[in-house]
Amino acid sequence: MKQRPFGRTGHSISDIGFGAWAIGGAWGDVSSDDAKAALHAALDAGTNFIDTADVYGDGRSERFIAEVLRERGGDKPYVATKAGRRLSPHAADGYNEENLLAFVERSLVNLDTDCLDLVQLHCPPPEVYYRPEVFDVMDRMVTAGKIRHYGVSVEKVEEALKAIEYPNVASIQIIYNIFRQRPNQLFFAEAKKRDIGVIVRVPLASGVLTGKMSAATAFAADDHRAFNRHGEAFDMGETFSGVPYELALEVVEEIRRLVPGNATMAQFALRWILMEDSVSSVIPGARNAQQAAANSAAGSLPALPVDAMDALRAIYQQRIAPFVHQRW
Repeated sequence: MKQRPFGRTGHSISDIGFGAWAIGGAWGDVSSDDAKAALHAALDAGTNFIDTADVYGDGRSERFIAEVLRERGGDKPYVATKAGRRLSPHAADGYNEENLLAFVERSLVNLDTDCLDLVQLHCPPPEVYYRPEVFDVMDRMVTAGKIRHYGVSVEKVEEALKAIEYPNVASIQIIYNIFRQRPNQLFFAEAKKRDIGVIVRVPLASGVLTGKMSAATAFAADDHRAFNRHGEAFDMGETFSGVPYELALEVVEEIRRLVPGNATMAQFALRWILMEDSVSSVIPGARNAQQAAANSAAGSLPALPVDAMDALRAIYQQRIAPFVHQRW
C-alpha cells in the first residue's frame, strides 16, 4: 500500500483508507462479523488510516474499530473520528466547549484510547466557520492531550477555504469524485500551499460509480440512498454526490467504456482521485472483506492516461456540472 504525507501532522497515511460509515449504519444491514472482517481485510492489505464518526451507528463504528484493533495488537493505524452531528438541533450554538468536550470524551471511550489521533468537526453549520471561539476550544483539547490534531469535514468548497484560514486546522475532509470535480479548481492548490491534509470521502458517489447499480436496484429503508435522495435527513450532496440517480446511471455507462480491462469501475474511480497529488487519502466504505480488499488494490493501478482524464473532465462538464458544480 502506498503512503502519502498527511499534511503537517508528521504522519504518512495509506492513499486508500477505510471509510467506516457503512459498518456503522445508514447503508442497510451490515452484520458485526462482516463489519469486522472488512476492517481486518483493509488492515491486512496495508491500510493504516481509518475514518469514522461518533454518529455512525451511534458509536457502533467506533466500537468495532476498537475491538478489531484490540484483536490485532501491534502497531495501530491512524484513526480519525468526527464530532458535532450528535447535536439536536444541529445548530451553531451547540458547537461550544461543554458539548464538544462531551463528544470527545465519548469517542475516547468508544475507541478505547486516551488520546484521539484526529477529531474533525462534522459538517458544521456555516456560522461555525466564522466563530474563532470554536477553534479555540479545539486548541485547548490539543493542549489538554485529549486530541493530537483537528480538522473539519465540509460540505462546500467555500467552507473548506474558510476553515483552512485557522492556523491549527490540520486537515479537511471533502467530497471529490468523478461526479464532484470542483475541489480541483482552487481548493487543492490552497491546501497544498498551507500543507493541509486532504481526506476524500464519497469517492464512489454512494456506490453508483461501482457500475453495479441499475434502475431496479432496491435499497433498504434504513439506507440513506433510499431516504435522503433529496436531502430529507442531511445534505443531499452526501447521497449519490447530489446527482439525480437516473442521470448518474446514464453517465456511468459513458464512463464504463474508459475503464481498462485490469480494473473494476470502482478501482478506476478511486485511481482517478489519486491522480490529484494534494489528496492524502481516499476513504471508500466497505460492507465486507471482499469490497475492502478490492478497494485497497486500487492504489496500485498505473496512472490513468491523459485521454481518459480529458474524457472524464468533458463528461463532467457536459452532463454533471449543471446539477452540482455551483452547489458544493
